[in-house]
Amino acid sequence: MSHDALVHDDVDDVAVVIHDVAAGENVRAVNLEGGEVTVVRAIEAIPLGHKIALRSMATEHKVIKYGRVIGRATQNINEGAHVHTQNVKSIRWA
Repeated sequence: MSHDALVHDDVDDVAVVIHDVAAGENVRAVNLEGGEVTVVRAIEAIPLGHKIALRSMATEHKVIKYGRVIGRATQNINEGAHVHTQNVKSIRWA
């Protein structure tokens, strides 16, 4: 079975999709070794290379990718949502 997204670290809140994802699509996320991490249903369209939320996150949650905090949620983010500049403020450009 093929996969749809990559998770860089077991503690990550997000995965990176490897193709355009349509709303309602089940997204199979694997780790870098190819082991299955989870399957999450996309609640909105997510473009290639963008992030999908693996779990719901509250406003001000410190979003983790690569096993490190990459930013903070500027609004509640539901599982399966597109995670990008519309709902996360980067800590790199604060």
